Amino acid sequence: MVPSTYIEEVSALTEQAMKRCTILVTSDIHGYISAASYRTQEDVDTGLARLATRIKAERAQEADLILIDNGDLIQGTPLTYYAANFKSSKPHPAIAALSSLDYDAAVVGNHEFNYGLSYLQEVMTEGSFPWLSAGIVDEGTDTPAFGMPYIIKRCGEVKVAILGVTTHYIPNWEHPDHIAGLDFQDALNTVKTWVPRIRAKEEPDLMIVAYHGGFERDVVSGEWTERYTGENQGYAMCMEVEGIDMLITGHQHRMLTGEINGVSVIQPGCNGQALGKLEAVFERVEGRFRLRSKRAELIPCQGSYAKDQEVLEAIRPYEEQTQVWLDEKLGSVDGDMKIDSPHALRLADHPFIEFVNKVQMEAAGADVSNTALLSEDTHGFEHTITMRDILTNFIYPNTLTVLRVSGDDIRKALEQSASYFTLQADGSIAVSRSFLEPKTQHYNYDMWEGIEYELDVSMPIGQRVVKLTRQGTPIEGGQTYEVVMNNYRAGGGGEYEMYRSKPVVREVTVDMSELIAGYIREKGTVEASCNHNWRVIASEAIGSSNEQR
Repeated sequence: MVPSTYIEEVSALTEQAMKRCTILVTSDIHGYISAASYRTQEDVDTGLARLATRIKAERAQEADLILIDNGDLIQGTPLTYYAANFKSSKPHPAIAALSSLDYDAAVVGNHEFNYGLSYLQEVMTEGSFPWLSAGIVDEGTDTPAFGMPYIIKRCGEVKVAILGVTTHYIPNWEHPDHIAGLDFQDALNTVKTWVPRIRAKEEPDLMIVAYHGGFERDVVSGEWTERYTGENQGYAMCMEVEGIDMLITGHQHRMLTGEINGVSVIQPGCNGQALGKLEAVFERVEGRFRLRSKRAELIPCQGSYAKDQEVLEAIRPYEEQTQVWLDEKLGSVDGDMKIDSPHALRLADHPFIEFVNKVQMEAAGADVSNTALLSEDTHGFEHTITMRDILTNFIYPNTLTVLRVSGDDIRKALEQSASYFTLQADGSIAVSRSFLEPKTQHYNYDMWEGIEYELDVSMPIGQRVVKLTRQGTPIEGGQTYEVVMNNYRAGGGGEYEMYRSKPVVREVTVDMSELIAGYIREKGTVEASCNHNWRVIASEAIGSSNEQR
């Protein structure tokens, strides 16, 4: 609903005095362009091809609107995986799609680095728009690595400044080789530096910060919603930086609008779920434009939006090649490796998780492994396994790292995973709110092979590991073990602080999906087996859920 104050402001101004500026925003597209499921090939009510229809309708009403993408564009689907690994033509499909829609700029997201810096730099040259990120600088300097920290655009006569900023937490997740030669400056401090600088130099009528990061506090109450790490600083930007009119956010995959300390904020979900729309109304006063009112609105993507043919044509060569490649048969399963319930899978050992851990252990030469179910849409493997199955089960381009950790570290890691659960009043096991809000984090619950363990959810958080052995012998706290895990977890991602700075024994730099595909090709047939080495229980019902972290 449009606020009545906004309507009153607009109607009160004469056509000569009133100037309106519209900014459209996408974020976290993650390669979802064609509006079709890569797993089932059925049409879906999301994706940039559908949003493009609304974007063009908005532009037909206001020709000089501004269109911004807020990051995490070039990774996330089989289409973008194929483009990164079998790149044979230019431009990159996601870049081609944005160029066809005349985007004004894109902000660098954390997943832009997943395929390496040289690949990113090449992709950046292929579009008709600049990439923004003020806080990612050349190592040892204050020089923005990607050239343009901000842009100046015009909505008619209204002068708009757009500063691009990226979460500085990237080194905690990304492979060091992918970010070599870069420094990631604190995003909040970057905004504190650049906003007054832009205000003084450019004198814009409207100051927008486009931040690939999210909110560390609740937008309405200001209450903390996560342990503060610096990954998300949107709330602090609104409270501590003078001169911001609008804050575009992303990274958390949330759909929200609001106002914090006079700053209009927006976050338009992920995968083309919604289009963000920011509007500002100005009045000319003594030769300058004075901001009278502003608002933020989310426009959900709808199946009624026809797929834009220009966008589909822009990605067609890659899309056709990707679909052929996805249907390549790799092997088959002897037994049942399907996932009927992601929640049930996380309560007891499952053949799919056991298979993944076995592949990791064989590839890395380790005797202990942990892995996570990366998505609630993961369906495991049917009898016939294709590349489509591989890439819809392994959605991130993770590699493997073997760490040398202690028995105490293993116990702490299991306790961190055990905090994923809460016990309901009726005795049933559910997912803790802290893994669902402010964004879902199912991928931060790990399951292990090579050890035996039991988690009791009826126990207090931090005391839930009630059994921990290896080959039937209790794991000693001071004993060391070599454990293989993905590179995100090995860097401490997901609040697994016990892994930070632990010795790296070796790395497997092949993408996990390639490892799985190669393993299946080699074996031809893989067995669905399960040794039931772990389980989650609730030994006694308790009267209230245990949500403290």
